[in-house]
Amino acid sequence: MTTTPDASSTLESGIDPQRFRDLMAQVCAPVTIVTTTDGDGPHGATASSFASLSMEPPLITVAFDRKSALLSRIVTTGRFGVNLLHHGQEELAMRFARRGAGAERFHGTAWHNDTGLPRLDDAAGWVTCELYDTVEGGDHLLLIGLVTKACNVERAPLVYANRTFGTHSRFAERPRRPIIDHITACASD
Repeated sequence: MTTTPDASSTLESGIDPQRFRDLMAQVCAPVTIVTTTDGDGPHGATASSFASLSMEPPLITVAFDRKSALLSRIVTTGRFGVNLLHHGQEELAMRFARRGAGAERFHGTAWHNDTGLPRLDDAAGWVTCELYDTVEGGDHLLLIGLVTKACNVERAPLVYANRTFGTHSRFAERPRRPIIDHITACASD
């Protein structure tokens, strides 16, 4: 169906915002919960804008709406953690995506402090970051994090595309390392 954008909803670039949203909804993105902590306790929010940026030094990126309460806390503390979710954690992703839930998001969620940051116990991956830089990006701010710790467990990743959660269809067919290798890798961190 073809729609004609109304002039008031067109971006500076001339692109209809809804068309842009619909296009970007088709992009498969990892689902993460980004966390930080301050004097008010743990804070976190779901983000699907996580990406690797550099190996030397190890840098990642994640973007937040400028109105995000979590964003202001990360900028103030200068530190954040990223929990990479696995397939089956859709409910957790939705809980941390709700606006205004604050620290209540952590109630009933298994988590612990890891290097002073809230780490979800069952996440497929975990990185801790020092805020390395920020980049202005329209209505969002792109955070660049210097990775200071990384840990992962081989689990089917939770991804988001076409406004629904899913995973890679062939993940279960991949050869896997023995479970003891995963335990050793995470325990040594």
